[in-house]
Amino acid sequence: MKSFCTEQEEFWAGNFGDSYSERNKSEKLLSSNLNFFSRALKSTNSLKKCIEFGANIGMNIQALMKLFPDLEFNAVEINKKASEKLKNIIPKEKIFEDSIFNFNSNEVWDLVLIKGVLIHINPEMLGKIYEILEKATKKYLLIAEYYSRNPETLVYRGFDNKLYKRDFAGEIIDKYPAFELLDYGFVYHRDSNFPLDDITWFLLQKIN
Repeated sequence: MKSFCTEQEEFWAGNFGDSYSERNKSEKLLSSNLNFFSRALKSTNSLKKCIEFGANIGMNIQALMKLFPDLEFNAVEINKKASEKLKNIIPKEKIFEDSIFNFNSNEVWDLVLIKGVLIHINPEMLGKIYEILEKATKKYLLIAEYYSRNPETLVYRGFDNKLYKRDFAGEIIDKYPAFELLDYGFVYHRDSNFPLDDITWFLLQKIN
């Protein structure tokens, strides 16, 4: 296994990340993702290229492919087993199999997506992630995470220091004035048709 700079990266690159991939794949999840992205991206236009940071096995990308058949995809994924499955969905040369912290590209994307990933990043390293997201964004940045006005640390499936809640979108807007809030919403785990895990989403538009 590769060497990483934080315990959270080791956690997701290892066995726990393997088991997460097995838990989070179903037609029901794909259906919920289709509903989610149709709502969250309704205010966008002219999307040609997308990159997802923390793509796992590609459940989000599969939904986006159905909604935007002509969209070109790139992905960043730390877990090797998840990356192998992701290669069945998008070309392997479009996948960066490593930590987000090691991602470096001069390319920009119309849509940058990060969903259920920032909540698992070491809070001391969030500034670096924000920098990477800002640099990669040409038009839109979609953030979908657990929200809290004030930073919180929670126990995650019995593990400490693996789950955090805060106002990720607000911090990015404060740090990078080129971003403005275009849309936002919430998905409830008790939704009778299209449940997701209490995600608050924010669609930011970059004004160049």
